[in-house]
Amino acid sequence: MFVTFEGCEGVGKSTQLNMLKEYLKKTGQDAVYVREPGSTAISEKIRSIILDPENTEMTAQTEALLYAAARAQLVAEVILPSLAQGRTVICDRYVDSSVAYQGYARGLGTEFVRSVNAFALENAVPDVTVFIDLRPSAAFRSVRREDRLEQEAADFHDKVYEGYIAQAKASNGRFVMIKPEKDKLATHKKILDALRERGVIK
Repeated sequence: MFVTFEGCEGVGKSTQLNMLKEYLKKTGQDAVYVREPGSTAISEKIRSIILDPENTEMTAQTEALLYAAARAQLVAEVILPSLAQGRTVICDRYVDSSVAYQGYARGLGTEFVRSVNAFALENAVPDVTVFIDLRPSAAFRSVRREDRLEQEAADFHDKVYEGYIAQAKASNGRFVMIKPEKDKLATHKKILDALRERGVIK
């Protein structure tokens, strides 16, 4: 199965992904772990361009196209071959991020983002998307704001959240909404329970 993790900045998504990875390793369950943008040599180079705080002149369209380019390489090089081998793929961010960040927050519109990414996805559509459902205003206290997107204003990140919620409502159940707890182990248990219920893990 193909599982993606989504969320706004600072919600603890990476922590939860690492905890899931440790759990699956400990219980002998095989999976392939990738992140976006990145996880291939070419995609990592594109990532460094996108997130470089010095690239202040980057247009919204360029940003969206670069994300799609990095995604196309990852899909072709890792995701599709792994799925073809019958392996579970767990991806830190995917096309829903582009819809939220570039479609909603940058104002490019969902149709533009989806049309650009139609070339990149090659029918690699997630079976389940785990969304860490926490508003940026509640999460951002812990963010160091080092990369270009983290440094955007609060209203930008509010729009990102709204973009995710709109997608979740239209996802026909693909989105699993996880309200994070103060105790990260409690959040971890919620995620495990949800993925077991979907038949993703044991």
